[in-house]
Parts: sequence; structure tokens; C-alpha cells
Amino acid sequence: MNERPIIAVDAMGGDFGPSVVVPGAVAAARLHDLHVQLVGDTPKLEAELDKLDLKNVHYDIVQADDVVHMNEKPSDILRRKKNASIQVACRLVKDGAADAVVSAGHSGATVACGMFIMGRLPGVERPALAALLPTEKDPVVVLDAGANVDCRPYHLFQFGLMGDAFARDLLSYPSPRVSLLSIGEEEGKGNSQVKEAYELLKMAQNLNFVGNAEGRDIFTGDLDVVVCDGFVGNVVVKMSEGLASSLVRMLKKVFTSGVLPALGGMLAKGAFKKFASTIDYAEYGGAPLLGLQGLAIVCHGRSSSLAMTNAIKMSGTFVRKGTNSHLAETILANEELTRFSRAI
Repeated sequence: MNERPIIAVDAMGGDFGPSVVVPGAVAAARLHDLHVQLVGDTPKLEAELDKLDLKNVHYDIVQADDVVHMNEKPSDILRRKKNASIQVACRLVKDGAADAVVSAGHSGATVACGMFIMGRLPGVERPALAALLPTEKDPVVVLDAGANVDCRPYHLFQFGLMGDAFARDLLSYPSPRVSLLSIGEEEGKGNSQVKEAYELLKMAQNLNFVGNAEGRDIFTGDLDVVVCDGFVGNVVVKMSEGLASSLVRMLKKVFTSGVLPALGGMLAKGAFKKFASTIDYAEYGGAPLLGLQGLAIVCHGRSSSLAMTNAIKMSGTFVRKGTNSHLAETILANEELTRFSRAI
């Protein structure tokens, strides 16, 4: 266990940059006994730090000259922007100067830099983004949430293994219920990719695989891990975010459409606040990219300081619990199944 995990924070990333990222990082360092490395333009970061109480905060600044813009291609960023804040942050992890990187910047760049700079864990075919979604009970892990749009069955198989280890360590689920997203619950439903992945997951060691799940099952709280390719997973996550936002707006419209509805809205104000908190992505921080030598967490571009704090907290927990070691052990224990599927 690392006594004080070191988290490299892309302080220039996100829609609001240092004005949001720096306070969130400082709060995480203070509340969760972490050391944060703020990566970015030193004068801008110092200007934000001057506004904060830095007592008992472990931090340092790492200069990065360039900033990634949202219209840039990840491949171009890798080749041409060696001093971009996300590249510098990922190299800190690669060189052993940090344990994890957190960014609310260009998600494609974060994924690309994580994969090609930090590298994969032994045995991992493709790292996967693990998104946490609220349910009627406890959060569910959906992966892949967008890192890999074209997948083979053995990729889905490994996503299930990584999701299981993540849910055990980060969510404290003793025996996560792992499911495969398909068009029907029955075995044999789905395309060839899903059918082959089903057979692999069914044979995995020490995995509580509960079979196929349909889209409507994700939010019941009866599943802990939902496995799919990155194309489907990204659609699921974005649709969920859109639906949650629309529900809040629809409820506001209903309870402002007259005197009696407005009175009912006032009486139910506490319940609405709790509902809004439940569906707020800030409560979960970001989506970890699992399967790397280290950890990268991809945050929403519109992340608030609270979201950044929670994402950095998650990365610290990941490091303290040795989740990467558990991921590697799980992958290697099922290496023969992966190799068999790859050879077909």
C-alpha cells in the first residue's frame, strides 16, 4: 500500500481549466491525504493556488508548455504536442514519478496518451473505459464506455475480468454480478461477437457471470458489471446522461405549471435534490481507463471542482488498494481462454 499516492493532474484540461481543476485537486489532496502534481502553465496555476488555503496540502507544479484543444486529433497530439499537459502527466506515470493521471481535457487524447505512453498491463489486449452509472440500488460499472469501438470476443471477455476486479476494489462488491449486454437475456441471443464472448465468460475462473442483460436491466440495480464494446457503451452512457438531464427539466416544467403543482414541488424539494444528486456525474468523478501500467481517469469536460475531487479520490483508492495487481492477476489466471479465443 502506498502511504500517499501521487496523482498527476492535467490542470489545463476541461472546459474551465485551472479555475476548476486546481481547487478540486487541492481539496482532494487535503481530504484524502494525496500528493497532487499540477501539470500545466506555472503562472496560471500559481494564480489559482494563491486564492486557496494550502495548509496541509501536498502538491507541486510540473510545467507543461502546450494545451490540447478539442478539435485536434489524438494521433496529431501524440506526434506533435510532446509538451502538452496530458502528455507530460502521462510521462510522469510512465517514469514512476506519479501513480495515476486525471484529466477533464480531450478524452481521445487522454485515452491515446494512456495507451501509448503509459502502456498496457501484461496480458491486457485492450484497456477499457469503465463508466459508473446510477441505478435503483448501487452504481453499475459499464465497460467499455468508448475506448474501443471495434472489439473481438476476447476483448469483451477481458473487459468482464477487469470490471470484476474494479467493482471488488473500488465499489467493495464481494462477488460482482457480471453480465453481457445483448438483445435478449437467453443464452444464444446476440451477434457472433456476443455469443462467443458469452462462452468465454461462462468458463472464466472465479467470475460471477450471470449471463446476458438487456438495456432495460442496466438501471435496476440487479447487475454490478455490464460488458459491451466501446461503440455500444458510449451510446449507453451518453443516452443515460441525456435522459437524466431531460428528466430533471421535465420535472421542473411539471412543477412550475400552476399553483398546486408548484406547492407540490416545494413539498418535494428535498426529494428532488436527492434525485439530482443521485444522477449527477460529479458524484462519480470520471471513467477510469483500466488495463494500463498505472491509471488514467477521463473526466467530463464540464466537470466541476467536486467532480475533479471525486475523480482524484478514486485514483488514490485505486492505488492504495493495489487494484492494478488484482487486474493483472485476474487477466493472467484466464490467459489460456484469451489465447484460445484469439487463435480461432
